[in-house]
Amino acid sequence: MGLFTKQSAAGIVGNDLARILPTDAKPWYLTGHLLKLNFLLLFCLLSSSGFGYDGSMMNALQSLAQWQNYFTPAANILGLLNAVNPLGGVFGFLVASFLSDRFGRRIPIFIGIVIIWGATALQAASTNVGQFIGSRFLIGVGNAVIVQSAPLLITELAYPTHRGTVTSLFWTCYYVGSLLSSWITYGTATLNSSWSWRIPSLLQAALPTLQFLGMFFVPESPRWLIAHDKVDDAKRILTKYHAGGDESSALVHWEVTEIQEAIRLESSHQQSFKLRELFRGKANRRRALISICMGIFGQWAGNGIVSYYLTLILDAVGITSTQEQTLINGILQIVNLGAAIFASFMVDRLGRRRLFFWSNGGMLASYIVITAGSATFAKTGDKAVGIVVVAFVILFNVHYDVAYTPLLIAYPTEIWQYSLRSMGISLTMVTTELALFFNLYVNPIALATISWRYYIVYVVILVIMFIVTYFLFPETKGYSLEEINQVFEGKKTADPNAADLYAEKLNA
Repeated sequence: MGLFTKQSAAGIVGNDLARILPTDAKPWYLTGHLLKLNFLLLFCLLSSSGFGYDGSMMNALQSLAQWQNYFTPAANILGLLNAVNPLGGVFGFLVASFLSDRFGRRIPIFIGIVIIWGATALQAASTNVGQFIGSRFLIGVGNAVIVQSAPLLITELAYPTHRGTVTSLFWTCYYVGSLLSSWITYGTATLNSSWSWRIPSLLQAALPTLQFLGMFFVPESPRWLIAHDKVDDAKRILTKYHAGGDESSALVHWEVTEIQEAIRLESSHQQSFKLRELFRGKANRRRALISICMGIFGQWAGNGIVSYYLTLILDAVGITSTQEQTLINGILQIVNLGAAIFASFMVDRLGRRRLFFWSNGGMLASYIVITAGSATFAKTGDKAVGIVVVAFVILFNVHYDVAYTPLLIAYPTEIWQYSLRSMGISLTMVTTELALFFNLYVNPIALATISWRYYIVYVVILVIMFIVTYFLFPETKGYSLEEINQVFEGKKTADPNAADLYAEKLNA
């Protein structure tokens, strides 16, 4: 990320916008207003970190003998303990869509954090499995509200040439939370009391608390402000953070004009019931299908087994020590974070489609080896084969992180026009939660019943994913946020001569 040359910027946001971008030899981290903007956006990224902490924590807690002995969950209760969280997420994402459109992108984040505070206290203080299940549902609600709103704010506030990378970093930061959770649980595993799981549960409130404090300084989305007739407020924010206070900035004039025109065109064609609008017209139906596919693919790529039932996989290949399992989980999160960060910075270099192809192909090859290795281990019990399986589980995660971590939310967020963006991202995340619910409830039963043979199902799904992404998913690299509409609608949303006029003004 930085202030790009005209040529490199054109490959990221298109020729029209590139012509009016200011050129500066200094990188973004030496440019005051961009440094401040990107620093503030870090607080938005913490939404996914909190989500990641929660997901990894449940995986780690299940490997703790202290947690198992305290609650002694049967197989069906274990599935419910995991599955109730995405059920809360479904409710939270549906509510968040209304909140973020009605009250702005910031307010729902505060609401979600307050819910998480209460749920965390309940989970840490749980004395029976019913209380623990209730806390898991409420945490699902709170996490959904902040995860739905934050990427909207990032996408709509980020500097144009930074948008793709920063939005991709959003879900990448999932692994910041999962990494913290894994190693915290690894450290508390030596405690011979219920505090071994109560401490990680209690610390789940730490990242949301930090985000709560930081969000007071993050400005509202300029696009939301313009849509609610607060154009002057939007101009002030764009001038401060995109133009360094230059009130005559051609970039700001361009952005405001594009946003106003895009919203005007959307309003002229939109009916009153937004949910119906998601499927109205060929372009929106394609967007909706992509959003649904992203939600399903993100959970049915086989990661549902690898991520949430890692302990069962390790048991199956002969790695049964709690210390070994928590250590492997911690290492896996480090690898995931590194791979996802790398992929986030490749989004505007390689493009979205190339990352999807790389990811799908790599996951398919890895899963074939995992399936074959698990089958061999089941017959021979050879621990060397088990180690190979674990190695390819890690490699599978690397390939997953190439596309489905950075783009799981970033891609659906950018393909929807402003008026349906909130509902569009909710569609993806509700689908994600439903697919996750299926995985978490069915996977332990299927693994217990047919063992490694269940992996074959995901090999078939990965083949289908490759085919669908090839024919359905368009490239969005090279367009501004408003111009991505051209990919689906085949028409511009703003005056095609505007860039020339602003470029002349800039050079005057």
